[in-house]
Amino acid sequence: MHEPPAPLPWDDIDTVLLDMDGTLLDLRFDNWFWQEHVPAVYARSHGLGADEALATLMPRFEAARGRLDWYCIEYWSRELGLDIPAIKRQVREQVAWIPGAEAFLARLRARGKRRVLVTNAHPETLAIKDEHADLVGHLDAVYSSHPFGAPKEDPAFWPRFAAEVHFNPARTLFVDDSLPVLAAARGHGIAWLRAVRRPDSARPARDTPGFVGVESVAEIV
Repeated sequence: MHEPPAPLPWDDIDTVLLDMDGTLLDLRFDNWFWQEHVPAVYARSHGLGADEALATLMPRFEAARGRLDWYCIEYWSRELGLDIPAIKRQVREQVAWIPGAEAFLARLRARGKRRVLVTNAHPETLAIKDEHADLVGHLDAVYSSHPFGAPKEDPAFWPRFAAEVHFNPARTLFVDDSLPVLAAARGHGIAWLRAVRRPDSARPARDTPGFVGVESVAEIV
């Protein structure tokens, strides 16, 4: 059974950096959108069967993983011949907070902590999700990695981000569901790291080797 981690030393933390999908918002939406919904739309658009569409798309998705293109809905609109922003906006009502995430953000605010969203999601994806979930209203600042020219798992991202956001890594907590992203943040010197074990509410919790894991952000404070 998963044991909640020891309490953090909140007097030593000023800034809390937070991922979006899989940390604050349920990754169930994104997994469904890219693994089921987009392939179904692509199949209809290109006159393919469901299995044929999946066989066509999955290798292309995997080839882009880890690059900024993987997160770029403009890139996928061009690649797939689909209006990905429009398709996503049509189903944005299915975007959902991870249970306890809103209360977690409220508790951080009560403690006087700076709450900064830093996501690999494209700025338009962020805007679409904000339309439904009011992310901006729950946070002190919101950033997409796209204007910095590298995803969060790329070590080049962190100095660029820090030059604009101005946080002290030694007094910062970062929460994400991606272990490569957390590894890059550790390389930048961020002192406190937490890995979300269950980013998708429809799937079992995962191990987080090398990082302190939490079932969800609700365990953190």
